[in-house]
Amino acid sequence: MLTSLVLGTAAGGEGLIDKFNVGDIIFQLVMFIILLALLKKFAWGPLMGIMKQREEFIAGEIDAAEQSRVEAKQLVEEQRALLKESRTEAQGLIENAKKQGDVQREEIIALARAEAERLKESAKLEIEQQKEQAVAAIREQVASLSVLIASKVIEKELSAEDQEKLINDYIQEAGEGR
Repeated sequence: MLTSLVLGTAAGGEGLIDKFNVGDIIFQLVMFIILLALLKKFAWGPLMGIMKQREEFIAGEIDAAEQSRVEAKQLVEEQRALLKESRTEAQGLIENAKKQGDVQREEIIALARAEAERLKESAKLEIEQQKEQAVAAIREQVASLSVLIASKVIEKELSAEDQEKLINDYIQEAGEGR
C-alpha cells in the first residue's frame, strides 16, 4: 500500500506528486531561507557575539590566573630569600652577642684582678704602716727604757760590768717585745 501511495498509481486515482503543490513548496522554501537569514542576523550574530565575549573573558581570566601564579611564585621566592637573609642576620647577631659577652667577661676579669691587686697593695701599705708604727712604739719604749736605765744607773752606781749587763738585758727585753 505504501508503494502504491508513493508511486501514485494505486487503485484509484491521482498520484501523490499531484497532491503537492509546487508553488507551496517554493513558498515554504523561500520562507525557510528568510527565517534562516533572520535567525542569522538577529539570533546567531548576537549569540556568537556573546560567545566571543565569553571566550575573551575566559581567556582573560586564564591570563590573569597565570599572571597571579607567576606573581605568587615570585613572592614565595622573595619570602624565602628574606627568610634566609633574616636567619643569616640572626646568626650574625648571635655571634656578635657572644663576642661582646666574651669581651665583657674579659673586661670584668681584668677589673677584678686590678681591684684585687689594688686591695693587695693597700693591705701591704697598711701592714707597712703598722710595722712602722710598731717600730716607732718600740723606739719609744727603748727610749723610755733607756731613760729608765739611765735613772737607775744614776740612782745606784754600778760597775762597768753591771752597766753593760743591765744595758744588754734591756736591749734583749726590747728585742723580745718587738
